[in-house]
Amino acid sequence: MQTDLTYLPPNLPEPVDDGACDHLRGMRMPDIVLRSTAGAMVSLSNIPGWLVIYCYPMTGPAHVPLPPGWDEIPGARGCTPQACSFRDHYQELQQLDATVFGMSTQTAATQETEKERIHLPFDLLSDEQLVFSSALQLPMHYVEDLVLIKRVTLIFKDGQLQQYFYPVFPPDKNIDAVLAYLKEQQ
Repeated sequence: MQTDLTYLPPNLPEPVDDGACDHLRGMRMPDIVLRSTAGAMVSLSNIPGWLVIYCYPMTGPAHVPLPPGWDEIPGARGCTPQACSFRDHYQELQQLDATVFGMSTQTAATQETEKERIHLPFDLLSDEQLVFSSALQLPMHYVEDLVLIKRVTLIFKDGQLQQYFYPVFPPDKNIDAVLAYLKEQQ
């Protein structure tokens, strides 16, 4: 089993667009407050300007085993490479006046460990109670006893969804589409 989570194995199955996000376009950000890795409660509907939220299934250190068959689930593998690509382009996102968060259903404590491990300059949000994913009816992975958000990136402006990327593949290239979209809007 591949334990270097920064590496994307060849021949990963590509997810297909199953229409699970078609309802999102134009949606208003619901009045939801989530815990961040900074320990703060973040009110997403009160964030002005551009807001980028990349949702991912799960991430963690190599010593924590991935669920059985993880690499065979289309779109599951690649959370760490996706996060690192947002980290590596964070200054560009800031220059485009975008607030950035990563989000999963993992606890804020688990995410804090990940944030430190890969040196993320932005916070991650915990949707552990599935409040955000339920309100937006996001597509989910159900793996063993885990309920995980499928990889989707949402771009809001002043609380209104402007663009989403789904399915996201390969995950480490998602940042390119996000940056291109934001630059077009300038």
